[in-house]
Amino acid sequence: VRVLHLKENIASLARLLASTSHGGFPVVCRPKPDHAEVFQGTIKRLELCMLLENEDIFEPETNDGTFSSSHPLSYEKITVEKLPNLSRLTMLLNRYTTDPQYQQLFINLEPYINKSAMSVQAHFSLQRTYIIFRTLGLCHLTVVDQQNQVVGVITRKDLMPFPLEEKLRFHLAPQ
Repeated sequence: VRVLHLKENIASLARLLASTSHGGFPVVCRPKPDHAEVFQGTIKRLELCMLLENEDIFEPETNDGTFSSSHPLSYEKITVEKLPNLSRLTMLLNRYTTDPQYQQLFINLEPYINKSAMSVQAHFSLQRTYIIFRTLGLCHLTVVDQQNQVVGVITRKDLMPFPLEEKLRFHLAPQ
């Protein structure tokens, strides 16, 4: 599972977007230094792309892990149906992954994540998961364990009848 952190490095975020086609990502954080990372919410790919087009919200890493910026982008600015300029984004992702200055810059994702995103436990009913997808019109759903750690993501495509039947037949067949 590809997860993001509340404080994400610009270069690694650009590499992730360039190397995957995922529509959204779970966001995790470590509540205390000695604790495991737990699920905080989700963020859509399009929102991440829009954030990366606004370099003024990038910040250098601080020793205490805080951010100085108190002016996040507005909801209207990052919520889009489709990318306004794909070639510009491709050029930016290339620059962010190759230019060393972006290795030291970070983005605070906390103001932008969906903190009320649905998640299901790892052993949740497949039938109920399907009902949740249909009822809420979800594209993806985060799967967590008993400690709220991300263990997977279910997509709408995973619940399509034929691939699902094939996977079940494979797992239930005698070895």
